[in-house]
Amino acid sequence: MTSSMDRRLRKVLSLDDFEPLARRHLPGPLFGYIAGAAETNASLRLNAGSFQDYVFKPRVLRDVSARTAATELFGETYAAPFGIAPMGISALMAYRGDIVLAKAAEEAGIPMIMSGSSLIRLEEVASIAPRSWFQAYLPGEPERIDALVDRVIAAGFRTLLLTVDTATLPNRENNIRAGFSTPLRPSLALLWQGLSHPSWTAGTFLRTIARHGIPHFENSYATRGAPIVSSTVTRDFGKRDHLDWTHLERIRKRFPGRLIVKGILHEDDADRAVATGADGIIVSNHGGRQLDGATAPLHALPDIVARVGDKTSVMLDGGIRRGTDILKALALGARFVFVGRPFLYAAAVAGESGVARAIEILEKELLQDMALLGICGVRDIQQDHVRPAWGRRNHL
Repeated sequence: MTSSMDRRLRKVLSLDDFEPLARRHLPGPLFGYIAGAAETNASLRLNAGSFQDYVFKPRVLRDVSARTAATELFGETYAAPFGIAPMGISALMAYRGDIVLAKAAEEAGIPMIMSGSSLIRLEEVASIAPRSWFQAYLPGEPERIDALVDRVIAAGFRTLLLTVDTATLPNRENNIRAGFSTPLRPSLALLWQGLSHPSWTAGTFLRTIARHGIPHFENSYATRGAPIVSSTVTRDFGKRDHLDWTHLERIRKRFPGRLIVKGILHEDDADRAVATGADGIIVSNHGGRQLDGATAPLHALPDIVARVGDKTSVMLDGGIRRGTDILKALALGARFVFVGRPFLYAAAVAGESGVARAIEILEKELLQDMALLGICGVRDIQQDHVRPAWGRRNHL
């Protein structure tokens, strides 16, 4: 990494600082795809705002000199209680984006979840970062389910995550306004975006084409999918509206590793997922990208933990940007959390070094906040370390 990039990263003091850098670096349609959500962005705002609905009750005069962020999950020890959430088409935002995210996570000792909407073959990521998890979007078609699950097993992934809140394509009108589509449709406007963002064009897009050809959706199913740029090809989203609990049962019988269900917001669904054999659930509203107005995961978390917290590992994603956000989620019962957009911004801006910097920032904040809260380990935080903020109790 160049010295100018070193100086640039030293000026990044929080995860939020990566966003304006990414806005300048990425073509408008690509930045809009990452930053936007569904319809009015209501759920996106709820996710961020939910953490302000709780405040801390710290303890003082406690020896916190031996504090550690190390966390055990599914019998494995991670350096911190957070990981990288699955994000589609990462390799269009950063050169070899999925590999960049996976390698940085592996080096830092945290998990990275590879998206099924990725442009790099899952086998390549599994070989480079074997502790990575794989996230699948599956249709309600048994033969296609079996084929992809078998491919994931053969690649060596030990953790399979099924995202269940995608029964149909959402109304992401923000993408349309930004000029984004999958595949991207060649146009004069798209050409201008490339010309006006030369660093991304040369360092990511043209570099990818020169070395690897036109990227395709590689892991939506067992076979290769549509190219990322085409004027005629349409993406195959399969019969996702057919997916139901019987398909989860089928996956559970076929996959020998850990099975995680992501996209749960209702405690009854959490109960059903556990009964079906899920080893863990991620409370999530897809970063606000599916049903606009869906409750924030942090607000749904206490009821879900009360129902299934003693039976399974309850995790959370959505809106986390600070170490304090992580601690609030842990206090309300989450075992682990995942962070998405900021890590992809960091990858776009500075590749693996950017992601490493983002991880470093979040882990440092977490350790500082633990000391100020009066705890030495992430398992020491209890529900009585937080309370609803004044004036916000009625809706919690």
